Amino acid sequence: MAVCEVCFRHCHIEEGAIGFCGGRSCVNGKVEAFNYGKITSIALDPIEKKPLRNFYPGSMIMSIGGFGCNLHCPFCQNYEISWSDEAKRLAKQAEVISPEELLRIGEYNQKRGNIGIAFTYNEPLIGYEFVRDCAKLFHEKGMKCVLVSNGTAELWVLKELLPYIDAMNIDLKGFSDRYYNDVLKGNREQVMDFISEAVKYCHIELTTLIVPGENDSEEEMRELSTWVSELKDKDGNTIGRSVPLHVSRFFPRFKMTDRDATNVKKVYRLAEIAREKLEYVYTGNC
Repeated sequence: MAVCEVCFRHCHIEEGAIGFCGGRSCVNGKVEAFNYGKITSIALDPIEKKPLRNFYPGSMIMSIGGFGCNLHCPFCQNYEISWSDEAKRLAKQAEVISPEELLRIGEYNQKRGNIGIAFTYNEPLIGYEFVRDCAKLFHEKGMKCVLVSNGTAELWVLKELLPYIDAMNIDLKGFSDRYYNDVLKGNREQVMDFISEAVKYCHIELTTLIVPGENDSEEEMRELSTWVSELKDKDGNTIGRSVPLHVSRFFPRFKMTDRDATNVKKVYRLAEIAREKLEYVYTGNC
């Protein structure tokens, strides 16, 4: 048995078993990335789909995804690769693509406008070793590296990646511990610590999916946007007002089909509230 130190769960994993996230296992008494190089998707996407609006707008980026996630959001749009039983079965059979091969694909797609690589679709931090190894190679070739994440990881994981990551979109899924603990099976404090540190070193944009009856109150959006506005750079200067926030519309899916899609007017209203504190607020899925 060994203890995984990647996120707040600190899973105790038996030899040969897989942790909560479905992406890390115990091999010879040591926890390692079970999902290393196991790619489910490769696509050339507009950078705005990450979503990043203030980082090389109008460009394209090669997006890749793997298996597993350390949250269990009941509305997950990528549950087939994130935390379903099917994801765990497919992960065992998936072929491995090396960082070197991904670099070759990324360079080939430069003629189609590719500026680098984005780690997305599932939760990339649970396989941070693969992210680090790929991003290092892409950086050496002068290409951009993007991380799309739920931010649920210890700060030492972030420090492993920061030298090679140019931009992140991090989910700040809500601003109550009840929502994070009970609905998402996560830890809000860890996400906030991750964001507070990451914003000191690279371009950060945040996304909040507005789920009816969960995180859709005006009071919660005021608290969330106020906290974002107070984020500081590494020199202690307040820079949070310029951190972009994407306020996105929920659609019923997976295990959360008991409510309608978020009212569009509600999304626009919450975005207006966020603009009281933040300079860049974008609406999504509307």
